[in-house]
Amino acid sequence: MLDLHAIYEVITFSIGDTKAGSKMGKLQVKNIEDGTVLNCILWEETLNRLDSKLFRTNNQIRINAGTYNEKYNNCLISDISLVKEAKLGLSSEQRDELFSKIMNYVNKINDKKLAEFVSSLLFEYEEQFKKTPAAKLMHHNYIGGLLEHTLECLDFADIILSKCNNKINPDIVYAACILHDFGKIFEYVVDEETGLIEYNEEFRKDWRTHSQWGFSICMNNGFKDIAKMIAAHHGRTDWGALIDLNDKDAEPFMYIIHHIDDLSAKFGKISITDIN
Repeated sequence: MLDLHAIYEVITFSIGDTKAGSKMGKLQVKNIEDGTVLNCILWEETLNRLDSKLFRTNNQIRINAGTYNEKYNNCLISDISLVKEAKLGLSSEQRDELFSKIMNYVNKINDKKLAEFVSSLLFEYEEQFKKTPAAKLMHHNYIGGLLEHTLECLDFADIILSKCNNKINPDIVYAACILHDFGKIFEYVVDEETGLIEYNEEFRKDWRTHSQWGFSICMNNGFKDIAKMIAAHHGRTDWGALIDLNDKDAEPFMYIIHHIDDLSAKFGKISITDIN
């Protein structure tokens, strides 16, 4: 039910067209007190009156006027106000610092061909890499989130490698940590004014996911083990993996990035609220 006294946090917002050709906003918010989710509709007249920055992901807002439709399980909003503006993500200084720390890991890669391959991608796409979120909703979903997630994975890898008794080549683990989500710089589009994250439909015409992009570029450059780790990092095919780790033939090294990625996604800085 609609609570006009509650404070809600913006989850997602998008604008589409109605059958009549007018604009319609779809807003999903969460009650910060009890966690209940409310799906809202805003007609074009309302959208024209309101500042689009109100709908920034993780903004805290108050619904001043609206009606709840039990039949359609949504709320028709006619007015909202800002309670607390969310950050868009990490500052440029923070992003520069994280990028430098990631480059320090590249310098740990002893295989010169592999180190050059990774560093060339990082420098070619440096600006996109520094801005891209690591996910649309699930984790690190803010500007600079991919940088933070990548560095967390590298830091976890350092700890795990110290316990592996030289059973795996650190070079391929560091490279896979950096590249496992690198395709997200093409997969996502982030609005730098609102912080809203959308899928890049042009990318999705050619590629299944960022994992497919990472797998392909590593295979094409001769780094087959890294490609396999990227292909398996989502764990199961129904979770988006290209290689299912439930397969009895999966080699042991292919599990590492999956578990590292999962640790960062669950215990790292999950969303923008963690850096406010």
